[in-house]
Amino acid sequence: MAIENPSREEIGAILNKAKRIAVVGLSDNPAKASYQVSKVMQDAGYEIIPVNPAVDNVLGVKAVASLKDIQGHVDIVNVFRRSEQLFDVAKEFDEIDADIYWAQLGLANEEAYQFLKEKGYTVIMDRCIKIEYAMTR
Repeated sequence: MAIENPSREEIGAILNKAKRIAVVGLSDNPAKASYQVSKVMQDAGYEIIPVNPAVDNVLGVKAVASLKDIQGHVDIVNVFRRSEQLFDVAKEFDEIDADIYWAQLGLANEEAYQFLKEKGYTVIMDRCIKIEYAMTR
């Protein structure tokens, strides 16, 4: 099964509905893409939840060590981890109350994609949430 993302219109609808984005691998280094992308999304009004056991807080928000440490519903889990780590994140994603699994631009893993699609989740891979947000406004 090939990875097939939702249409741009569907992605726009997802981003219009979403309020909380958990960012797995969010760095506290302003030079990193994860920081820059998350800052844009935070400035656009989204609640950003940093998921990184190696940092205390990012963008003024206390970081959590794992997705399972997040209280309440998560609309999008945005993943900044190497492609080979996406399946492990997908398994943890399946254990929490979240709607959309989103792997950033350049990241894809067919095993993670199939695992989540078989469970009925919406999965987006190899797309930048910041770019998609800009293109769907």
